[in-house]
Amino acid sequence: MSEAVEYDVVVLGGGPAGENVVDRTRAAGLSTALVEAELIGGECSYWACIPSKALLRPALARADARRVPALRDAVSGPLDAAAALAHRDYWTGHWKDDGQVDWLASIGAHVYRGHGRLYGTRKVAVTSPEGEHHVLSARHAVVVATGSRARLPDLPGLTGARPWTGREATSAQHVPGRLTVVGGSVVAVEMATAWQALGSAVTVLARGSGLLPRMESFAGELVADGLREAGTVVRTGTTVEAVVRDGSTGPVTVVLAGGETIESDELLFATGRTPRTEDIGLETVGLTPGDWLPVDDGCRVPGHDWLYAVGDVNHRALMTHQGKYQARIAGAAIAARAAGVPVLETDRWGAHTATADTEALPQVVFTDPEVASVGLTLAAAEEAGRRVRAVDYDLGRVSGAGLYADGYRGHARLVVDLDRETVLGATFVGPGAGELLHAATIAVAGEVPLSRLWHAVPAFPTVSEVWLRLLETYRG
Repeated sequence: MSEAVEYDVVVLGGGPAGENVVDRTRAAGLSTALVEAELIGGECSYWACIPSKALLRPALARADARRVPALRDAVSGPLDAAAALAHRDYWTGHWKDDGQVDWLASIGAHVYRGHGRLYGTRKVAVTSPEGEHHVLSARHAVVVATGSRARLPDLPGLTGARPWTGREATSAQHVPGRLTVVGGSVVAVEMATAWQALGSAVTVLARGSGLLPRMESFAGELVADGLREAGTVVRTGTTVEAVVRDGSTGPVTVVLAGGETIESDELLFATGRTPRTEDIGLETVGLTPGDWLPVDDGCRVPGHDWLYAVGDVNHRALMTHQGKYQARIAGAAIAARAAGVPVLETDRWGAHTATADTEALPQVVFTDPEVASVGLTLAAAEEAGRRVRAVDYDLGRVSGAGLYADGYRGHARLVVDLDRETVLGATFVGPGAGELLHAATIAVAGEVPLSRLWHAVPAFPTVSEVWLRLLETYRG
């Protein structure tokens, strides 16, 4: 092992969260090293957010166009699958990270390629692909940003069946004739939407009673309706008990409870995530390999004043924008402490305390219809003991919605705290509903009283006029 190289900060993991920590610590003048075993940019850039949205965009644009009378006949044919895959490849940089590496060099960060492991207090050991070994020492902080990976259930035959996870679903170079999707999660419904539109015969098998179980129930119901209308088979309350693959390239069969079988050309399991912490040296600092890393609201691991964890790995909110938010929080806190300034004395914007990943978490599901949500669902608010009321409105009754799409169907809900008359949560389902989300996020994060929201006048004729209708419904 070589002699330790010292930096102010060492970041373990080069996905969006890790990159944003580097950006903040370098901006504060702290020397920073980034360790990454795969591609700089991480899961989001190459196997999740970016490629999935590139695949989904033509599907959703065509669906919108088909709801406009003057365009309906012009988009009656199939999508150009080859063009869609090529567009996806462009947005992933053809799975090369040269641009990300150049950016890191431009801000003065040092990149170490290879597998990084904690090596005791304030140290990280790196083994390069060529077998070289380096030890990096951090004066102020080590930040773990190693993310998560797909979790596969322990089912007979599954490993040998070579199932898709989200990675294979977003990077596949061919359109499978038949695709079975196991799960009712965001990944499951988005990939079902994309591949059905590109030409696959898709079957979705969800174990629970509905899709998108962590969101308002009407969201999953409307998404299931949309998938079925597009030609996807959606089955809920269905349990897979075994998987069989015919040879190395043959069809794959899932065996359901009761013995029924379903055959397809590819099989996607979208059944959860697990942290990438099993081999990063947690045991050298008294933590358990394979566990999620608990953190305080400053993203610091309790009991270790030098160790931070941001992004999926801390299990607070497994979404790219939240990992980047946490990175900004951690980077600001590290910079303040490195300067010897108590963080609370400089925390003018609350910049050292993460709250948005627990109280005002925004999310968009890019299906047809889209789902946009922030804050608490009605059930979660009631479980938390809050005195609340759900305010619902049919999005299709808003003038702007009817102009946006012929036969627009959707639903909106606000969850109102009756004691404070503020919005605790909001969910919008409908074509283009994602564009309604940031206003709701501001209302929730800012705890804006409904009496003030009444004076935030929505432009006519836009879909955002639903805010006026929801407030009118609340007032009665």
